[in-house]
Amino acid sequence: MRTALAVCGVASLVHLIPLFLPRNMPEQELAIARVTAEPQNRVRLLKPLKQHPKATGAELREAAALLLEGAPAEARELLEEADRREPNALETQLLRARICRVERMERCVQESFERAARLAPGDARPDLLQADMREGDGDLEGALEAVDRARKKAPDEPAVLLRYSRLLSALGRSGEAEAAIRASASKLSPQRLYLELGLLREREGRNEDARRFFAQAVGEGPQSAVAHFYLGRAHFRLGDLDSAEEELREADRLDVSNPQPLAALCAMQMKAGLSEAARVTKMDLERRFQEQAELIQDACRADP
Repeated sequence: MRTALAVCGVASLVHLIPLFLPRNMPEQELAIARVTAEPQNRVRLLKPLKQHPKATGAELREAAALLLEGAPAEARELLEEADRREPNALETQLLRARICRVERMERCVQESFERAARLAPGDARPDLLQADMREGDGDLEGALEAVDRARKKAPDEPAVLLRYSRLLSALGRSGEAEAAIRASASKLSPQRLYLELGLLREREGRNEDARRFFAQAVGEGPQSAVAHFYLGRAHFRLGDLDSAEEELREADRLDVSNPQPLAALCAMQMKAGLSEAARVTKMDLERRFQEQAELIQDACRADP
């Protein structure tokens, strides 16, 4: 027993040594900050990087991004230093726009986008960030306009085309949304194409068509957990709980790290009044995904 305790003590000391060693590289502070949740602790770690001679513009931008939500003023200080060390970087202007938005400085946001446009007139990233902001405000028309600009700058980028399609769909322009998906067909795998068409039909409430597309996606990619997940949801919307459970359990088997399939199954079982089956599913979720307590509670709660 004494030997075992001694070995454990030595092992603990070995793991603690790095915390007491002098840290003189910005990457060390960033690595610690990435796993530090408390904003003020992050400030304590990262604010000194402003005077650190070895900190690069990219490292200072990452430090600023890590402080964005909890300490935007300190984030802005780090970003200004990044701009001084690495002038004319588009990434700096985009991060400045985000920081200014958190601080509700709309003029600063606009000026940041104007600088970004001057620095990289053909880059789609400023437009995509503007789309994020507009969509977050509930301005879907404004988001669509921004994504349309991005689409014209990056016509061969399928992610941009698909986002354009989803916004068209959200605005009720289903025909244009489908045309945008099919325009990107040559850049998508067949499985992804069927998934996107299925999601479009799902948003339209055309559940039978959605199920057909999701089934085609499963046929193209039988090892795709995502395809089985969406097919399971489509089965449930059409009243076929047995098939829904089969597909969701297959999705869970194919991706054991994702709690969503079993969470969806638990929610379906509760809606169907299968409280005992839901209890068993919930127990399985709690055993495997202890850190997802809120997700499990929401999925398996009884309807009011």
